[in-house]
Amino acid sequence: MRTEVRKWWEKALNDLDTARILFKNGKYEETAFFCQQSAEKGLKALLLEREGEIEKVHDLVKLGRKVKIPENLLNYSKELTLAYIYSRYPDVEKARDIKGIASKFLKYSEEIIKWIEKML
Repeated sequence: MRTEVRKWWEKALNDLDTARILFKNGKYEETAFFCQQSAEKGLKALLLEREGEIEKVHDLVKLGRKVKIPENLLNYSKELTLAYIYSRYPDVEKARDIKGIASKFLKYSEEIIKWIEKML
C-alpha cells in the first residue's frame, strides 16, 4: 500500500475507533459524524489506490459508486451521508432515537470499512 493511501486508511480506522469510543460515552450525534467520516476516508483511500487521486466530496454514494461498492453497502452509504449534515448543524431537526441511529451507523460504517479492507 502506498504511503498516501495508508494515511487515508489509517485516518479511516482512527475515525471508526473514535466513533466507538464516543458511542460508549453517550455522544451519539458525534458517533454518527465519525461513522460518516470513517466511511468517507476509507472510500477515498480505496479510490486513491485505484485511480491515483481522490475526489473532494462528502457524498458517500458518489464515492461508493466510483469504487463499485456492493448495493447493500451503497444503501448504507446513503444513510451515512445524511449524518454529515445533521450531526454538524444545530438548526437541522434531530432524530428522536439518536442512540439507535448511532448504533445502526456504527454497524454500517464497520461493514463498509470491512469491505474496503478486502479491496485494498
